[in-house]
Amino acid sequence: MEAHTEMTLILPEEDEKKGFLEWRPIRLLREIWKEITFGVGAWGTLRPLITALLAAIPFLFLGQHFNRQHRKAFDWTMLQVPLALTVVLWIGLWFYSIFDAWREATKHISEKSA
Repeated sequence: MEAHTEMTLILPEEDEKKGFLEWRPIRLLREIWKEITFGVGAWGTLRPLITALLAAIPFLFLGQHFNRQHRKAFDWTMLQVPLALTVVLWIGLWFYSIFDAWREATKHISEKSA
């Protein structure tokens, strides 16, 4: 035996002036802005980029300072002294600092928006 169920579809009444959907440019722009900025605003999307650019300045670890991780920046500054003797390891630390600054800024923004 088959059970039959009925479904009723209720559509909103059509307003003669506006149609089914009302077009609102401000609402559209707001949704586009949310999609561009991932819902965290302009600063939220730019912060990881700025920290990565600051971290790209060699020797100073400014990206970590910008993320308020002063202890990590100081430790890495002291670590680069012996690593400078082996250029390959120092370059690895420098690239990792850029990645770390970007990752921490992204984490900071995601925690704020949650």
